[in-house]
Amino acid sequence: MSEILERALDQLRTDVIQMWSLVIGQMEKSRLAVLESNKSLAKEVRLNEKRVDAYELKIDMDSENILMLKNPLAVDMRFVISVLKINYNLERIGDYANTIAKIAEKYEEPWSEESVRITHIPEMYFVVQSMLQDSLTAFENQDKELAMSLFKLDTKLDKYHNEAGEAIASLIKQDTEKVADYLDAFTVIKKLERAGDHILNIGEELVFLIEAIVIKHNKLNKKK
Repeated sequence: MSEILERALDQLRTDVIQMWSLVIGQMEKSRLAVLESNKSLAKEVRLNEKRVDAYELKIDMDSENILMLKNPLAVDMRFVISVLKINYNLERIGDYANTIAKIAEKYEEPWSEESVRITHIPEMYFVVQSMLQDSLTAFENQDKELAMSLFKLDTKLDKYHNEAGEAIASLIKQDTEKVADYLDAFTVIKKLERAGDHILNIGEELVFLIEAIVIKHNKLNKKK
């Protein structure tokens, strides 16, 4: 491997790790923003969205430059292709955090403790954050088993998601004056569920990167 290519790959690895960490932070701040009606954190998430987008653009451009100009070996090409796909999925997760922050900005007071409890929003956040952190650790350590563990966590996330949908329907029937609030809560729930889907996409890329094995989580009964 040439020194120029090695430096380019090292920088790409550094950039995607930094973006990963930023997205983890965005998701955590969106959690506090929506559950505590913290407008300051919501604003911070909104401002940081530009940083997420900037990382995505840089990683895309640098990856394409490596593929086109630096003649990487097969193993390095696999790394770059995986990073490109991981980059896309991280950007989408960042978008979800931003959408949740927009919702948080609408409220002067947090949702009621009871509505938050029965919709499992805190638990869903916990699972998503665990999946995000585990996926980053798996990338850094080239840990296939940790990458595969993401699928089990997503099963738990799906369970919370299904129960939350039923809870929202019940809340709407009980208090029609707060339909808008409950629909916002349902949007948060859907974004968290979709974040889990994108983390599974990342898990697939990690297995491909580490073992050169292609898997599809729809084969593991994951419904799109």
